[in-house]
Amino acid sequence: MAAPPIVDGLFRLDDQSLTLLGGVSRSTGLRHFPRRPVCPFTGADDVTDVDLAGTGRLLWWTAVATAPPGYQGPVPYGLGVVALDGEPELRVVGRLTESDTAALAAGDRMRTVPIELDTEDGARTTWAFEPIEGPT
Repeated sequence: MAAPPIVDGLFRLDDQSLTLLGGVSRSTGLRHFPRRPVCPFTGADDVTDVDLAGTGRLLWWTAVATAPPGYQGPVPYGLGVVALDGEPELRVVGRLTESDTAALAAGDRMRTVPIELDTEDGARTTWAFEPIEGPT
């Protein structure tokens, strides 16, 4: 059994498959994450739930070498921005499963995966982006 989510409502976890839960404005088609009751871009209050794509392309990345306050896991760890598949483009910041910055390149294909983190409240599940090897 997976550890409880780090925050409720950010994703759905099914048999080791993780889906980020976003919102989309019916009037503009703009997607956002995490889901909010109003569109963060236009203020429209016509937001509905949307399952976000589980794949995308890497835009920017770095390795975090110093643990932030309260973080009890290993360092370094990767952190990046991924443009999720779909239109219009939606960029999501998240942890990367790869911490070696030399092993990554702009445009690398990525997929969302669940990972467990040790927190002050015990183990929690969150999402990370993992490089996809080979053709997609």
